[in-house]
Amino acid sequence: MNLSNKKYADYALVQEMMGTVDTVRKFDPTVTKNIADVVKKTQRLYLTGEGSSRIFPAKNAMRKAKRWGMDINVQTDGSRQSYEYDLSKYTVCCASNSGRTKEVILLAKKLTESGKKDVFGLTACPDTMIEKACVSTHILNCGWEQAVAATKSVVEQALYYESILWNLQGVDKSTELKKLPELLEEALTLPIPADVINAVKQAETIYFSGYNDGVAEELTLKTNEITRRKSDFLEGTYAVHGIEEVMSPKDVVFVIDPIEAEIEKFHEVLQKGVGLKIVAIADHDTPFETIRVPEAGDFKPYVMLCAGWNLLVEIGIATGIDLDKPERARKVGNELIV
Repeated sequence: MNLSNKKYADYALVQEMMGTVDTVRKFDPTVTKNIADVVKKTQRLYLTGEGSSRIFPAKNAMRKAKRWGMDINVQTDGSRQSYEYDLSKYTVCCASNSGRTKEVILLAKKLTESGKKDVFGLTACPDTMIEKACVSTHILNCGWEQAVAATKSVVEQALYYESILWNLQGVDKSTELKKLPELLEEALTLPIPADVINAVKQAETIYFSGYNDGVAEELTLKTNEITRRKSDFLEGTYAVHGIEEVMSPKDVVFVIDPIEAEIEKFHEVLQKGVGLKIVAIADHDTPFETIRVPEAGDFKPYVMLCAGWNLLVEIGIATGIDLDKPERARKVGNELIV
């Protein structure tokens, strides 16, 4: 995928995916210092939203906080489910790219109208209902995206949430962050093997397996939006704990950042047992056919996500789909009309 080839360049989706590089280059981690100061007092952070505004941004932050051994309690759920929770002890961040997502706005209004002062909004659009519903709202630098599938905004949201953790720890990630744009560009433009694309074109279902950090789950959602194919997210080893009963030899499983101790089981149950194709997305060689991404340390999930986008664009183009115009999917999933 690249912008120098017309078959890619005419799509807003591709332009916005490639725009992620500049979005990350411009990201300023100090924008979350005020929220970090509040979270220092509550020691609880709740990240909510719908779809792409929550899956990777929130779950990436949750995994990082646990891996780094932080004392802070980071939680997430969709806004409608969160409506029934007692969030009085949490600092709450409500994300809506459009600023018009019904579930998010109603939750934010409920919290602020109860007198809660630590309700923060995150959106790509200024002067929207989310700003009115929250105590304070940050406007993303990436701007509003034209394609239905959210891309660069997802990465900026994830960096925004992760930078709260950096500021809580008092760590400076500027050196590593400066290297990230180049790594993302490499992931976005690396060649995807033709046999992988051909296998996916014949698949009944495209599966994504991996950590519960939002990457594989977000790529599952993007598969529906971008390729119009059936897909499923298989957290951890879910792929070898029963679902193999309904898998087909025509299916494909993409394993994101494979866990070494689980590789043999995947081979035995899925490759030998079901007879399907397994493709790894990893920063090292694996026993499976592997789409190699550059090493990125703690920023590995961002690189994996961009490589997955690259893959999905190639699949969509190979099947003759208009990447920018799904037949049913909407840019704003459930808009609040007032």
